[in-house]
Amino acid sequence: MYVFNVQGMTCGHCVKAVTQAVHAQDGNARVEVDLAANQVRVDSGLPAPQIITAIEEEGYAAQLA
Repeated sequence: MYVFNVQGMTCGHCVKAVTQAVHAQDGNARVEVDLAANQVRVDSGLPAPQIITAIEEEGYAAQLA
């Protein structure tokens, strides 16, 4: 499981956008978003850089925590 610090998430729409971005890369990924902590936890077989790219393509800054 990866934990990412993601900046720019402010609402439920942001949560949905990030979740869908990850699921577009891995439909079986488990995604948990903590808005208050600005963190996204992803359980996936994908490499971390691929997940970061997917999140960043939605307009959010992401990095491994």
